[in-house]
Amino acid sequence: MELTLFLIIAAVTLVITVSLLSVGARRLLGLRIGKARAAFASLAALGASALIGSAMGEARHTPLVSVQIGLTLLATVGFLALSEAMVPSGSLSGMVRWPRQIRDRLARTRRYGQLSRIAMRHGLGDALRGRGLQAPEAALGRAHLARRLRLALEDGGATFVKLGQVLSTRYDLLPPEFVAELTKLQHQVTPDPWEEVKQVLTAELGREPETFFAEFDPEPLAAGSIAQVHRARLATGEEVAVKVQRPGAQELVDLDLDILFRVSRKIEEHTSWGRGLGTVDLAEGFALSLHEELDFRIEARNMAAIRAAAETPEQTSRMRMPHVHEEVSGKRVLVLEWLNGTPLNAAGTAIEERGLDRAELVRQLMECILEQIMIGGVFHADPHPGNIMLMQDGGLGLLDFGSVGRISRVLREALSKLLLAIDRGDPVALSDALLELVDRGEDTDERLLERDLGRFMARHLTPGTRPDTEMFSDLFRLVARHGLTVPPEIAATFRALATMEGVMTQLNPGADIIAEARTFATAQMERKLRPESIGRALAEEALTLAPVLRRLPRRIERITSDLEQGKLGVQVRLLADGRDRHFVRSLVHDVVLAFLGGVTALVGVLLLGIGQGPRITSSLPLYQLMGYHVLLVSCALVLRVVFHVFRAPRHG
Repeated sequence: MELTLFLIIAAVTLVITVSLLSVGARRLLGLRIGKARAAFASLAALGASALIGSAMGEARHTPLVSVQIGLTLLATVGFLALSEAMVPSGSLSGMVRWPRQIRDRLARTRRYGQLSRIAMRHGLGDALRGRGLQAPEAALGRAHLARRLRLALEDGGATFVKLGQVLSTRYDLLPPEFVAELTKLQHQVTPDPWEEVKQVLTAELGREPETFFAEFDPEPLAAGSIAQVHRARLATGEEVAVKVQRPGAQELVDLDLDILFRVSRKIEEHTSWGRGLGTVDLAEGFALSLHEELDFRIEARNMAAIRAAAETPEQTSRMRMPHVHEEVSGKRVLVLEWLNGTPLNAAGTAIEERGLDRAELVRQLMECILEQIMIGGVFHADPHPGNIMLMQDGGLGLLDFGSVGRISRVLREALSKLLLAIDRGDPVALSDALLELVDRGEDTDERLLERDLGRFMARHLTPGTRPDTEMFSDLFRLVARHGLTVPPEIAATFRALATMEGVMTQLNPGADIIAEARTFATAQMERKLRPESIGRALAEEALTLAPVLRRLPRRIERITSDLEQGKLGVQVRLLADGRDRHFVRSLVHDVVLAFLGGVTALVGVLLLGIGQGPRITSSLPLYQLMGYHVLLVSCALVLRVVFHVFRAPRHG
C-alpha cells in the first residue's frame, strides 16, 4: 500500500515537474512548440539534472538549488534547440504518410532509372557529367548534341516533350542550335487499345459511349503521349473528332514534374546561374501550363475565349475554329466539330491544284494571330503547321487550343509601340517599348541598351535583310545580356511569332514577318485615329476619370485651406511595408538579445573570479552565487537567439 502511494506521488510529481519545465521552456523561447516535443525535452533535462546534482556532490548547498533548477530549465531549452535543428517541427507529423512516401520514392527511383537509360542510349552521358565542347568543334558538336537531346526528350514522354517545346522559345537561355532542333519536337506513340479508351469514355460520360455516339472509329487518327484523337459520329448525326486522354497520363506527368521540381530546387540552391534564371519559378510556370493541358475543360474555355474575341468588330480575320460539344465533353474527353481540310504541313499539293494565292494565305494567317495577340489578348501559342488546316473552301482553320497565351492591355500597348518603333527604325523608342515589356534589373544601362538595339536593327531590320529565327535569338540574348527578364506571357508571344515565321516560310518562302507586323501595326494605329475610335476612347477615359474628377474639387479646397492656415505638410513613412518592419524588428530583437547574452556572460565570469567578499556559507561566496545565476541568464538569452535562427527564417 505504501509502495503504491509512493509511486502515485512520484508519478504526480514527475508530471507536474515535466509540465512546469515544458511551460517554462516554451515561454522562455517565446515560440509555439509542440507539447510532445517539449515533454520529451523536459524528461531528457530531468535526466541531465540528476547528473548535474551528482556532479555537484558534496558542494551542494541550499542556495545552489536555484542554480540546479536553472540548469535543468536551460537543459530543457537546449534539448529543444537541438531537436529543432535535427528534426524540424512538422516533420514527424508526416509519419502517417510514410507508406505513401515510400511508394512514391520507389516510383521516382524507377523513373530516374528509365530517364538515365534514355540519356545514356542517346549519348548524353558526357554532357550530363559536365564535359563541354571545345573549339573549333564546338558548333558542330552542339548541333549533334542538340539532335541527341531532342531524341531523348521524345523518348522521355509527354512532360519532357512539352519541356523541350517551352525551352525552344527561350532564345535567351539556349544556343541557336538547340533552339532550332527543339522546335522539331514531335511525339508519336503506340495508341492505347480500344478497351482502355472505352473505359475512359465511360468514366467521363457516365454511360457507355454507344449512348452518345452512333459511330466511333476505334483506330485513332493520331496518338500522342497525353491524348489520342478518334473520328466519330454523334447520335444526332454530326461528325466529330474525339480527343481522349490516355490512361495513366496524369500519374506519369505528376511523377515527372516531381522530379523536375527536385532538380530545379537543387540547381537554384547550388548554382549562381540557377538563382539568376529562377529555375524553381520556371518549373512552377511549366507545371501550371502542363496541368492546364491535362484538363480538357480549360482547352474548351480557351477556344470559347478566342472565338468570342474573334467575333468582335475590331477583328476582321475569320479563321475557322471547331465548336465544342460540351454536353459530351469533360476533363479527359473533348468532343469537337469535325473540320474537313488538310493539315498545312501536307497541303502543298492542294494549294497548287486549287491555284490558291500563297501570299494571301500568309496574310490571312498573320492577320489572325496578330489580331488575337494585339486586340483580343488571348492567342493560340503553338500555331505550327500541324495545328493549321487548309479548308475545302480555301480558307484556314485552327486546331488544338491546349496551349494558349494571355497578354494584358498594358503589354499589348507596349508591344504595339515596339512594332511602330521598328517601323520607324528608332532605337530610342524601341528601347522604351522594350523596357515596358520586360522586367528591368537594378543595373540596366539604358544608353548602352539603346546602342545595342541600334546595332540589332542595323543587322536585322534594314532594307534588303530578311528576318529569321536568328533575329529572335539575337534579341533574347541582348535582353539577357542587359539583365532584363522576359515575362512568361511575352515569351509565349515571341514563341508564337517565331513559329509563325516558320509557317510563313513554308507557305511562301519570300514572306517577311516583320513587314507583315509593320503593316498590321500601322493599320491598327490608323484605325485608332478614326473619329469613331477616338470618340470611343475618349468616352472610356471619361468614364474612368469621372470618379477622380468628382473628388478633385474637394481635395483642392482642402489643400488650399491647409496652405492658408500654414498646416500643409508632407508625410514620408519609412518601412511602410509590414514585412520590412517585421524583418527589422526581429533582426534588432535578436541582435539585442545576443548582445545582452554576451554582456551578462562577461559579468558572470567576472563575478566568479572574485575570491573575496561576503559569504553565504563557509565554502560559497556571495559573488560566486551571483555569477552562477548571471551565467544562467546569459545562456537563456543565447539559446533563445539560437532557437530563433532555426525557427524564424526572415525574408527581407
